[in-house]
Amino acid sequence: MSSDQDHLQETDTEERFEFKKEENSAVRSDKGLTEEVVRLISDDKDEPDWMLERRLRALRQYQEMPMPQGWPGMPDLSGLDVEQIVPYIRPDVDKREGADNWEDLPDEIQDTFEKLGIPEAERKALSGVGAQYESEVVYQNMQEQWEEKGVIFCNMDEAVREHPELVKEHFMTNCVPPSDNKFAALHGAVWSGGSFVYVPEGVTVEMPVQAYFRMNSEGMGQFEHTLIIAEEGSEVHYIEGCSAPKYGTHNLHAGGVEVFVGEDAHVQYSTVQNWSKNTYNLNTKRAIAEKGGTMEWVSGSMGSKATMLYPSTILKGRGATDNHITIAFAGEGQDIDTGAKVYHNAPDTKSTVESKSIAKDGGRTNYRGLVQIADGAENSSTAVECDALMFDNESTSDTMPYMEIEESKVNVAHEATVGKIGDEDIFYLQSRGLDDDDAKQMIVSGFIEPITEELPIEYAVELNRLIELEMEGSLG
Repeated sequence: MSSDQDHLQETDTEERFEFKKEENSAVRSDKGLTEEVVRLISDDKDEPDWMLERRLRALRQYQEMPMPQGWPGMPDLSGLDVEQIVPYIRPDVDKREGADNWEDLPDEIQDTFEKLGIPEAERKALSGVGAQYESEVVYQNMQEQWEEKGVIFCNMDEAVREHPELVKEHFMTNCVPPSDNKFAALHGAVWSGGSFVYVPEGVTVEMPVQAYFRMNSEGMGQFEHTLIIAEEGSEVHYIEGCSAPKYGTHNLHAGGVEVFVGEDAHVQYSTVQNWSKNTYNLNTKRAIAEKGGTMEWVSGSMGSKATMLYPSTILKGRGATDNHITIAFAGEGQDIDTGAKVYHNAPDTKSTVESKSIAKDGGRTNYRGLVQIADGAENSSTAVECDALMFDNESTSDTMPYMEIEESKVNVAHEATVGKIGDEDIFYLQSRGLDDDDAKQMIVSGFIEPITEELPIEYAVELNRLIELEMEGSLG
């Protein structure tokens, strides 16, 4: 094992995620979602009129749309009161667009992200790094070699000012419009921060770019927006990390992600989310893939009280491909409802969905998915595989696949397995010298290997460590 891996395994992961800082904000909005709050956010960011108009339109849509209800087995959202959420907190930092030098950040923010391992990862394995604290990106950096090739990696607030035509065309227009669902409309009204990635035609960004989102304050909402545009023949891997410490009141995370995959381009979007058990995690993520484009989603979700997360891809052009790999972990009092949606709207398109879930101590996991193959999308294929692992009789796992097949010349497959950790497996490993806990952890590590092998080593080690702590009941 390399020295880097040794160091990561020795890191106190529990301390890294559970610590919290005193709030030190420059601007803090009132609770709730009102026109006054939306105007405050836009005014504080000195946004152009067209963005304010989009925010206010999204606010009206939010107010008119009902909460999700009536879905079979949907997580309980009755404890979420948006009127008690603070949607905007700008930390007290000198440079609004994000510091270029790590040392320019306030000590408490430096300490937060150093505990999370961000500067170390930037130095060793990343092309660029963005770090968001509360509602604002506080640090943004891109290696010069990629900037020289025309790659843009900045925060969304800067993109609105510096790249307005690209943002106008792509921001919540035909990928994730506010009308998509109530929480997309909420996001459109109060979004703040997030990442903007633009990769020119034919450019391959050989090292991942990363953004990390940290909620520190109690009772707040975080609504970052990520917009990725990969032009024809380009390639990029974007990694996202998210976390929040445990508090006595509920927090809300309702981010938005839009990915545009050009002809023959390749985008991988990886995320490891470790929210506290009083956080509602309600994201909307979608990609549009043109002819020959490939979109890959790799995600791990754990820690939150309730998660509803279904990344979706529209395969718009002939030969476009989509791959989803997800893992969800639910412990006591948690309902993790995740899945994938794929729309085959062109011939010769292909999709695969591989979902892994783990439940213990009465937790619930659910795969909720949709695959739609349109009339005329001939020679398309899809394969969905859902595997669930449970630790006890109190935990539950459900699979709710939904398939709409309107074309006869297609190949469709679905497979689902549910099971408990077998006593004979534990006994075998104990006979090889492992104790009960180590045996269970080894079984779980093998179970999630298809996920971890798709992540950079730093994230794979971290994901395994987080799941180990979840199994011990040490987080949240």
